[in-house]
Amino acid sequence: MSDKVYIFDTTLRDAEQVPGCQLNTIEKIEVARQLEKLGVDVIEAGFPISSPGDFNSVVEISKAVTGPTICALTRAVEKDIEVAAEALKHARRGRIHTGIGTSQYHIYEKLNSNPQDIIERAVKAVKYARTFVDDVEFYAEDAGRTEEEYLARVVEAVIDAGATVVNIPDTTGYCLPSEYGAKIAYLMNNVPNIDKAIISTHCHNDLGMATANTIAAIMNGARQAEVTINGLGERAGNTALEEVVMAIACHKNLDFDLGIDTKQIMASSQLVSSLMRVPVQPNKAIVGRNAFAHSSGIHQDGVLKSRETYEIIDPADVGVDQSSIILTARSGRAALKHHLKELGYSPEGEQLDVIYQKFLELADKKKDITIRDLEILAGSNAKVDRTLKLETLQVVCGSSTIPTATVRVSFGGDTFIETASGNGPVDAAFNAVKSITKRRVHVEEFLVQAITRGSDDLGKVHVQISHKGRMYYGFGANTDIVTASVEALLDAIAKIAN
Repeated sequence: MSDKVYIFDTTLRDAEQVPGCQLNTIEKIEVARQLEKLGVDVIEAGFPISSPGDFNSVVEISKAVTGPTICALTRAVEKDIEVAAEALKHARRGRIHTGIGTSQYHIYEKLNSNPQDIIERAVKAVKYARTFVDDVEFYAEDAGRTEEEYLARVVEAVIDAGATVVNIPDTTGYCLPSEYGAKIAYLMNNVPNIDKAIISTHCHNDLGMATANTIAAIMNGARQAEVTINGLGERAGNTALEEVVMAIACHKNLDFDLGIDTKQIMASSQLVSSLMRVPVQPNKAIVGRNAFAHSSGIHQDGVLKSRETYEIIDPADVGVDQSSIILTARSGRAALKHHLKELGYSPEGEQLDVIYQKFLELADKKKDITIRDLEILAGSNAKVDRTLKLETLQVVCGSSTIPTATVRVSFGGDTFIETASGNGPVDAAFNAVKSITKRRVHVEEFLVQAITRGSDDLGKVHVQISHKGRMYYGFGANTDIVTASVEALLDAIAKIAN
């Protein structure tokens, strides 16, 4: 029988503390519902006493979500606990998460206290929280740097006081996996009442160890993992949900039951990235756009023969349609042949060799090989010019007007013009382009980068779109960011085969 490991998601609390990532209540509810769909066991909805907005969000999430336990964070302070309890009144299953620092840094420097006083305050907070809810989690802040014998005393005391879950956070991301795993093992072997509570992990990524530490803790007896979508969180971030879940899923010998619908991982990642306005780094494990992309010829050949040669995860298992075989100067014949076959060409032997040599020459000159490039290489006699060229762009926007864009595009020897509105100048321009091209595309990623400095910056825009289950990428650069955005979208759409 599999051991249950509970997934505690703190995206709406810890990740939301990242500067610029604040969400309004409606956005938080949207994320919470997606987390429910994902199958997490606990949603830490916020820190109610911190602000009226946070309080209201916990209230509304408690009403909107019924599957997971809804958790509210507090300090070991009676007023904090009272406010959290009030915010959780509508929760089907509510949990108060209270705690205090236990390391010497926190006891003496931050709290100006002593070890015995900390234990007494911890016990008092847990007992008070139990007067409001049956499910109380205690966190020993900075447990990663807390001496083990003292930490064991704290854990034993709070469990006796009624804590149902005890969180052992590596608050500063200091621990090595062996250290953190050993700390959990010590508690499992030296706290007499440890069987009366669930031990939880909460790791930060300051040294890039968060996922490894979490897995080490689970292997040593922890049965709750506190995580965030995309690993967002204070400083270098928290343990990434998707990494822990898929690490356990890949290592079936671990035999842990998570209850997570992994096919919802990519959708969850994209939603959080969009709402919190934090692009996912391309090489991010599991959810980065390059996580299942192959450009090396050796890798491409292997994947095309058997996916398992270079992929330990089936992309479909995390909600990705398929692996990407990217054509670059490092691609081999197998990748080129694969793409040509999709276009209806089947060159073999010497003919393929000739096309491949021409391809390499072109790939050395161009970063991005288009469908039109492949058709020319294959000897297509198609007369239609698929180049999409932006001729003119006019945008009307401001605080007192509806953003409207008029776009003129040349395509296939003809010129088309369209006017559309949107929630901003870029959105309006994109809507006009979609009307012109008649392509049903969805913008998956929109990234703006400054190339130069100053008010006359040259801006570079990267756009990722999806069309009929496939991803296409486009780039644009201009001193006018709206123009660069339209050029990037046209570049991406131009790569879609008719």
